[in-house]
Amino acid sequence: MDIILIRHGQTEDNVGRIFSTKDTSLTAEGREQIRRTKTILDTLSFDRVYVSPLLRAIQTMEILGSKGQVEERIREVDFGLFEGNTLKEIENKYPRQLKEWNEDLLNYITPQGESIKMAYERVTSFLEEIRQQEGDTVLICHDGVIKIALSWVFDNLDYFFKFKVDNGSISIISIDEYGFKFIKKVNYTVK
Repeated sequence: MDIILIRHGQTEDNVGRIFSTKDTSLTAEGREQIRRTKTILDTLSFDRVYVSPLLRAIQTMEILGSKGQVEERIREVDFGLFEGNTLKEIENKYPRQLKEWNEDLLNYITPQGESIKMAYERVTSFLEEIRQQEGDTVLICHDGVIKIALSWVFDNLDYFFKFKVDNGSISIISIDEYGFKFIKKVNYTVK
């Protein structure tokens, strides 16, 4: 079986290098990225689609012409207090919290948000459910969720920062008949 992971297209927050807000919208370039991604998706077969509840993922699904079930567990990592700010703004507004986060990037719980480890637990619980299903599945989601899924292949969250996931790209995780997970593709796009 394949788990086909699609990152939403470029957003206004991506352009501004902002820790994304929940309601950030796709840019014109982001919409075009997804139209190109659709040409790849149209060549793949799959049995079901799940989509993050965040606006940018819903917009991506609409452009792909897919119908999916909203799944809370594949929403982006919740950066709480940091959302809506650039790194420079976070340095100025929340220097202590940023220092604590940088000392333990995976486990630090952002005030009003969650840690990457907490997100890993929620995302991987859903991936384990998918693993029990028959057929291929599409997830329309986010950078952090895809990095978590790729780390799940290794059963090790320490790989999280070893991946770069482009807007509008497709990554594919395969699970063979013996239950072994492997990465089939990362950042598959049409330029």
